[in-house]
Amino acid sequence: MQDEGLNIGFSKRTLQRDIREISNIFGINISYSNTAKGYYISDSESENMNFQRMIEAFDIFNSLEIAQDLSTIVQVENRRPQGTENLYGLIHAIKNKLQLKFAYQKFWEEEPSNRVVEPYALKEFKNRWYLMAKDLLDNCIKSFALDRIADLEITNKTFFNSDSLHLEEQYRYCFGIISPTDSNPVDIVLSFDPIQGKYIKSLPLHHTQKVLVDNTQELQIQLKLCVTHDLIMELLSFGDNVKVLKPTSLKNEIKRAHQSAYEQYANK
Repeated sequence: MQDEGLNIGFSKRTLQRDIREISNIFGINISYSNTAKGYYISDSESENMNFQRMIEAFDIFNSLEIAQDLSTIVQVENRRPQGTENLYGLIHAIKNKLQLKFAYQKFWEEEPSNRVVEPYALKEFKNRWYLMAKDLLDNCIKSFALDRIADLEITNKTFFNSDSLHLEEQYRYCFGIISPTDSNPVDIVLSFDPIQGKYIKSLPLHHTQKVLVDNTQELQIQLKLCVTHDLIMELLSFGDNVKVLKPTSLKNEIKRAHQSAYEQYANK
């Protein structure tokens, strides 16, 4: 390699070894382009996003390492990480296609239930981590919050994860971790006030987001999503800063939710 006056040499064998190590440790695939006469990262958009998040975490870690007294200059949320102690074991099971056994506690049930699952992926949503896996009780792909998993056991029983191939497609048009079983994605049009619109442009709600109108009166966007509980809760969190324009069914559902909330205070 040459950079002006700098001359650094290494063998092709060393380079190939380093590329393998990068792939094994960081999950980043590097390929050679005969056209461009150089190497490039050949990951898909979703894989590249994982890489960008890893670099973001690395930057934060280095910044915290450099700072001596963090209490006055770095203020993090006052919450305890929950369930992340199992991340390494879960990643090991996913990569090696090993079935898992664990006890799972739903918030609306008094007693935990025992599960045997085929783990496919890990998904982050609103400061929680979820295991995406096929529950062998009914052969349905479900999300399991890591903070509600107990007595995790990584078995020696392997599986062929054919269903995991459809996982990304199944969640492609979903907001959050709830996967619809009986609905198709629809075009959703939302109108935000100008101030809230700046936040929505800087941090899009979903990868399908398209800007339709952007002026001093409103930001109007279009999304292609399935209407799920997670999406409804997100829209309600914006209060009067957002108005649902389409579809009518979603608009009416948001209106009913706001009306119900108002009625809790109307007679107080």
